[in-house]
Amino acid sequence: MYTAVEGARVPIRMWADPQSVEDQAMRQLRNVANLPWVHGVAVMPDVHYGKGATVGSVIAMRDAVSPAAVGVDIGCGMSAVRTSLTASDLPDDLSLLRKRIERAVPVGFGLHKTPVNPARVHGVGGWDTFWKSFADLHTGVQDLHDRAARQLGSLGGGNHFIEVCLEQGGLDAGRVWLMLHSGSRNIGKELAERHMAVARKLPHNADLPDPDLAVFVADTPEMAAYRRDLFWAQDYAARNRATMVALVKQAVADVIPHVRYEDAISCHHNYVAEERYDGVDLLVTRKGAIRAGSGDLGIIPGSMGTGSYIVRGLGNESSFQSASHGAGRRMSRNRAKKLYTADDLAAQTAGVECRKDSGVVDEIPAAYKDIESVIKAQTDLVKVVAHIKQVVCVKG
Repeated sequence: MYTAVEGARVPIRMWADPQSVEDQAMRQLRNVANLPWVHGVAVMPDVHYGKGATVGSVIAMRDAVSPAAVGVDIGCGMSAVRTSLTASDLPDDLSLLRKRIERAVPVGFGLHKTPVNPARVHGVGGWDTFWKSFADLHTGVQDLHDRAARQLGSLGGGNHFIEVCLEQGGLDAGRVWLMLHSGSRNIGKELAERHMAVARKLPHNADLPDPDLAVFVADTPEMAAYRRDLFWAQDYAARNRATMVALVKQAVADVIPHVRYEDAISCHHNYVAEERYDGVDLLVTRKGAIRAGSGDLGIIPGSMGTGSYIVRGLGNESSFQSASHGAGRRMSRNRAKKLYTADDLAAQTAGVECRKDSGVVDEIPAAYKDIESVIKAQTDLVKVVAHIKQVVCVKG
């Protein structure tokens, strides 16, 4: 159940202990809740301070949207696929599988030498229309078409990952899952930053407590332009994940030929959706939150050493039918780098085939909240379908 936080213009419903939330994050939440366009705010148990708006927040606005509340990785989210394999089918040397995946999917700033053939991405259509609409995007990104095309089907860096996981407990214990986390890559970032710069200069945003809370309002050319680019970038992110799923499935099949795959689960967790609550049409921004409508399948990952959850939404309208997007960070990347070493990372990822060098120490499990506690805090938002634990983790 949630805790109602008082002292703002609209209710802040929090599925986290308010005493555990950083002061900076609480200030952000109150600033957002006091904006005249906001209908309500829901706060997930993985909440933490973020640029523009708090990560782990759901902001429902009337006739307005804040591009910084969406963030620069428009459409970032998760995909997961259950396979026919069990743990005994995996090779003894998991580094072979990890290397095969890394050859198939560029990581970090990498991109494909040539665009991935859309025919490889089964079940996803409309490619011609999608790419033709690139010409309608912001003029400042028109020279990025080739890069966007070759980054489609690439992972990125930071907290983005590809994992091979094993189901924990139950009748299907040991079943192999594939899971990945990524978004709209450079093109999403470029679009977001251009629109955020436009929003900050609009007269109605002049007196905001934080310039990063600048909004576009309905029936303006600026709003129309942002919505066009926003929804295109969200589509790009979904297609990016679908393309990576296809590439990872083939990489696994190259190592274990007899594998079969179930349908993929996919969900955004940095995005905007048009939804209706309390009899009002709203623009709902989920920044670090997934949709958890009744029956919706979702993915809530932990850190690179702790495992993740497949969940089914319960449709709780108090949270605007939302749930957490992961464990959530408990410390900044800089602090994690100061506190921990590569040896600490190796110890905390024991049993996982992954990078264990200083370049990913900021992703050490100790930098994240306890995923078990995060799941327990939202039993009225989602029901657990499967608990999965990684044995291979690919990071940029």
